[in-house]
Amino acid sequence: MTEKGPTKKPTKKTAARARQLRDEIRRHERLYYQVGKPEISDRDFDALMRQLRELEIAHPELRTADSPTLRVGGEPIEGFEQVAHDPPMMSLDNTYSDVELVGWAGRLVRMRDVAGRDAAPSKATADAVANPIDDAIDYVSELKVDGVSISILYQDGVLELAATRGNGRLGDVVTENVRTIRSLPLALDGSPPARLLVRGEIFMPRSAFRELNRGRERAGEPLYQNPRNTTAGTVRLLDSRQVAERRLAITIYDTVSPLEATHAENLERLAAFGLPVHDSWRRCRGLDEVRDFIAHWQARRHELDFDTDGVVVKVDRLEQRRLFGATSKAPRWAVAFKFEAEQATTRVVAISAGVGRTGALTPVAELEPVFVAGTTVQRATLHNYDDLERKDVRVGDLVVIEKGGDIIPKVVEVVLAGRPSDSRPFERPLACPECGQGVSRLEGEVAWRCTNPGCPAIVRESIRHFVSRNAMNIEGLGDKLIDQLLAQGLLRDYTSLYELRAADLVDLERWGERSAENLVFEIAASRQRGLAPLLFALGIRFVGERVAGILARRFRSLEALAVATSEELVEVDEVGPKVAASVRAFFDDPANRERLEKLASQGVSMVADQVEETGAQLLEGLTVVLTGTLEQMTRREAQELLERRGARVSGSVSAKTDIVVAGEAAGRKLEKANELGVRVEDEAWL
Repeated sequence: MTEKGPTKKPTKKTAARARQLRDEIRRHERLYYQVGKPEISDRDFDALMRQLRELEIAHPELRTADSPTLRVGGEPIEGFEQVAHDPPMMSLDNTYSDVELVGWAGRLVRMRDVAGRDAAPSKATADAVANPIDDAIDYVSELKVDGVSISILYQDGVLELAATRGNGRLGDVVTENVRTIRSLPLALDGSPPARLLVRGEIFMPRSAFRELNRGRERAGEPLYQNPRNTTAGTVRLLDSRQVAERRLAITIYDTVSPLEATHAENLERLAAFGLPVHDSWRRCRGLDEVRDFIAHWQARRHELDFDTDGVVVKVDRLEQRRLFGATSKAPRWAVAFKFEAEQATTRVVAISAGVGRTGALTPVAELEPVFVAGTTVQRATLHNYDDLERKDVRVGDLVVIEKGGDIIPKVVEVVLAGRPSDSRPFERPLACPECGQGVSRLEGEVAWRCTNPGCPAIVRESIRHFVSRNAMNIEGLGDKLIDQLLAQGLLRDYTSLYELRAADLVDLERWGERSAENLVFEIAASRQRGLAPLLFALGIRFVGERVAGILARRFRSLEALAVATSEELVEVDEVGPKVAASVRAFFDDPANRERLEKLASQGVSMVADQVEETGAQLLEGLTVVLTGTLEQMTRREAQELLERRGARVSGSVSAKTDIVVAGEAAGRKLEKANELGVRVEDEAWL
């Protein structure tokens, strides 16, 4: 069809027809994608969509923000903006047995009972413990969909913004991609609040995944491994037209702004707005009903058209949720019960080795393809060479594999009865499979490592780590682009990132002038990330994000850290002899010193962020515990604030605790602080 340019102002009849078409298309989308009872054929549906598109092309002013034509995707974008999640998107703690599930529920009952004995409970606490149901708590059980977490904002009933989980605090804005998901309404039904922020899970139905792979097989392209990873890659495609072709789906499982007093009522309200809430959820009165739900779906999960690896159990009453609060990573009022891993039997056709950022060699079993837990598996980890030798896995062996958490395939055991008569024990490689140089193992360690710091695999993985989000956070430089730049000789190690120029990139495949300029801008911006992200980015063994922050606050500059003795390092909180030795080994290496000098000459900041002079070390040497719900900041923000003032933030109260900061509905930690006579402060003190 040839697109026509805009014409004269639309008549009232034309505008009315556009509204009618939008309403009709939305109705048929819901019947097809949510109810599963289509009333018209695909051809008739396409005809309605074509009529609406032609009207909008002729009269662009008729296109609304919730028009179904927006689902087809727009022009490719250069990169993703980021948005802060408020509140953060937290993880879930996992349980793997009935004993662990009972333990989790028991802790909630004890917290509720302790709060009920509070002499002067807050309103939230009083509401939470009113009319308890014996020793039971009401729960809602939901299937844990194996996909990609998403946060979606509706403003005045219209989809305005969608963002990935990211690191929980910051996510990528993927609104245009999410618009293409047919099961998600662009405009809500009924009378939703002016601002509705919901959380959900995007997934690729198994049927869509199979169809996608059939198309790739016909085209002679490599097949995708599983729906979850394919979904994650699809959500972050820069061309929403490609996203639209992959038939993603979504389920909504919560609202950030409570609508009713219970989670069950909130789910019902969300469904009434037209949001896709999977109808398998159940309100459970006590753990016996939770167990019934788990047993039901563990036996029938493969009847579903999506992957699920467990059940999420949530406290139903929102007042009780506020009472139970959260840890720094996960809410206490919810837990994921993981199904038992599924197993399958297949043959080992080869044993290869992968080389990681630190040079560690990880043996991998190459397998005859076998279908397990919803996907075809061709590779399984053997963890390390000690594990391989202990299990005595050999090429040609019949082995049992399973997916840990239904995600990562691993070899569980060898079926000795199926071993070929001419099999031989596997011999550990004496040289690195990537560069051919020797491998060694330090005393007390399990891993064998490549000894060549210039090994292509080590260089590649160190660059990937350096640019990652919690390190130097250089957007737009994914794995494939790093491989491309290495192959072209434009990257040699992470220092060469700062030598890249837009002119070096524009003529390469998949690059354009704008994307090249954007990357160079991101690289330039990373120069001022500060000392803590840089220390983490350098990949010093045993120095994770938290320890990097502690070292940055203690030494304030890379120069001071580089000359610190092992004795000075072990005096730092959370830095033991093992970490101290690793830090010293890193700075004593001439090649590392040369790279650091190069980074300094390229303008990379090697000093800690400046903090206010007044009270900068007000809490130096003190141990502080956070408990309860904070209203003005997130738990992580509070922790960072305290640590910038010199405090050590602990997760438990003891006689060595100096201060407990208690928010709303503080529980056992506050009680213990009072028992021990520990100083207690409120959020206003922060």
